[in-house]
Amino acid sequence: MSDLSGVFRTAFAGNRTDAFVAAGVVAVILALLIPLPTFLLDVLLSVNLLLSILILLVVIYSRRVLDFTLFPTLLLVTTVFGLALNISTTRLILSKGALFDGQIIRAFATFVVGAGTDKVTAVNLVIGLVIFIILIAVQFLVITKGATRVAEVAARFTLDGLPAKQMTIDNSFSSGSITEEEALRRKSELQQEVDFFGAMDGASKFVQGNVQIGLLITFVNAIAGLIVGMTFHGESFNTAIITYTSLTIGDGLVSQLPSLMISFATGLLVTRSSSGQSIGTDALRQFTAQARIYWIAAGFLVVLGLIPGFPWYILLPLAGLVGFVAYSLSRNDQQKTAQAAQAASGKAAESKADANKGPVSVAPLDPLSLELGYGLIPLVDKEQGAELLERVTRIRSETALELGLVVPRIRIIDNMRLEPSEYSLKIKGMEVGKGSIRMGHYMAINPGGEREEIPGEATKDPAFGLPALWITDENRDKAERAGYTVVDSPSIIATHLTEVIKKHSGEILGRQEVQSLIESVKQDYPAVVDEVNKLFSLGELQKVLQGLLLEQVSIRNMVVILETLGDYGGMTKDAAFLIEKVRQALSRQICLQYADETKTLHVLTLDPGLEQKIIEARHDQVTGPVAALEPELMRKWINAVSNSFRSVQNLGFYPLILASEAARPLIKNSTLRDLPDLVVLSVPEIASGVQVESVGIVRFEGMD
Repeated sequence: MSDLSGVFRTAFAGNRTDAFVAAGVVAVILALLIPLPTFLLDVLLSVNLLLSILILLVVIYSRRVLDFTLFPTLLLVTTVFGLALNISTTRLILSKGALFDGQIIRAFATFVVGAGTDKVTAVNLVIGLVIFIILIAVQFLVITKGATRVAEVAARFTLDGLPAKQMTIDNSFSSGSITEEEALRRKSELQQEVDFFGAMDGASKFVQGNVQIGLLITFVNAIAGLIVGMTFHGESFNTAIITYTSLTIGDGLVSQLPSLMISFATGLLVTRSSSGQSIGTDALRQFTAQARIYWIAAGFLVVLGLIPGFPWYILLPLAGLVGFVAYSLSRNDQQKTAQAAQAASGKAAESKADANKGPVSVAPLDPLSLELGYGLIPLVDKEQGAELLERVTRIRSETALELGLVVPRIRIIDNMRLEPSEYSLKIKGMEVGKGSIRMGHYMAINPGGEREEIPGEATKDPAFGLPALWITDENRDKAERAGYTVVDSPSIIATHLTEVIKKHSGEILGRQEVQSLIESVKQDYPAVVDEVNKLFSLGELQKVLQGLLLEQVSIRNMVVILETLGDYGGMTKDAAFLIEKVRQALSRQICLQYADETKTLHVLTLDPGLEQKIIEARHDQVTGPVAALEPELMRKWINAVSNSFRSVQNLGFYPLILASEAARPLIKNSTLRDLPDLVVLSVPEIASGVQVESVGIVRFEGMD
């Protein structure tokens, strides 16, 4: 069988398949115009029958509708092919009359109308005509009409359900239940399904039209044959009507039988469910699911057989056969129940034996999780749009672009221990953010300055701690006109989550994430990665990258980072020193991150004496260098920086401190707890082409 399959693939591979199809289409078009000999016509009629049977069998054995996406195109091709054959047979029947020697049509006419056209009686002719009309009526009014209607409904509902299905796939991807490749595959299949049912909606009209034109051609052939036979062939009325009517019925059956099978295949295909099994497999499983229905059916047949006048010799044996099927299914159900009970008792015994052994393993904590009170579940409910899930997916993508950090899957779960309107953001099981949401309300955030008072409930923005109000929808436009920033519930949580990821990006970056980053760079820069791998362990690389992320420096430019580490890795493994050198290599990226549109940095500088004191107070620890200032001096230092911080903010500039390379990490570490948003740059980090403007000096009384 595999050899035969290989022969077909070899014979019709590549461009030869397209050439074969093109030649077939051209031949069909020519058949509409050129008279065909009866032998060739018999061959083509046989091929048409075979093709319709093959299509029907392929549909029956297909597990999904997408397994036969060529079906709509085949409907058009077979319709045109059948029409060409019908025209050819009509030409030969009308031209030859009783001398017509087409064996296929003669065989069908003989089978339906009588033993032979010379022995046809009026009764046989009427019977054949009735059979033909019934066949056409069943095909047109039942099968074709129903299949067309189902195709229309399937196309409409498939298209209407597309957004919800796409959102379900995005939700599954966001929750981590499927991979990105699986999500792309499902979306591709979904698009193929939409295209298929859309094509079927139109292609089903071909089948319907084919039946209608077949009925018209048959009627025209019968009338035209009678006229031709009596006028041109000199036949009597009885001879002409018997000859041409019988041949017309045979011709109609030959053309309509393939059409009937294709209509049947159309109905089967568009009514298929997505069980993933063939029709036979589904039928066996569903008809053997319950034994009781066969017991009831057997009892019904017994009662029917005992009623006088009914053929008991047929009904009672049939009842016995159905009863045997019911008995067999009952035994199978009992065996399955016993096996299930045995398996359950075995698991119970195993659980009892292992009760004192303690836990075999503990599930790891989620790298990132969002826990919701039950009142916030509608935000992730698929039936209500699940807008928050879509926001979470975008956050992961935006973080990867902005910081170069591929955020792990964010697990979204409900937590009954939270208040209904609360949510909690956790990193590895530890809470790092929390907030409360008023469903059905908007948060109006005051970005600063005097604003018109808006009726609402006072609150604070959970992401930045800015004063805000909970307002209703009717006050939304008023708040926006007054200059408030108005956000909805999903945006509040999404913004808070984004800020948490940025602030804790260093904690999120683990060794596994570092390994993934290294592997992605290795595909294009294997020499750089090989050199760094020889100099540093995974943990040492992690410390450097975490140090950069701690100060919101993007690690997306991994090539420059790794090349810099390769330059200095032979000299030292000190993470603090390497971080400074990497920052200097990324100087343009860092400067442009904080410069204004004129490429100017507005910075604070330190009093030289104060900067020297900080450098002299350096104390190296395992986690990095710190400024070990005396408590009183530290308090004054923090107060001075805080005052300067606020003054710069009031001027409308982002608070930056420019210091020497030696003082930069000490200044940042000493202010990290009190002023986490303070940016500290060193002089070597100022890129060429970037201007520096001093907006103040940090000093305080009694430095000496």
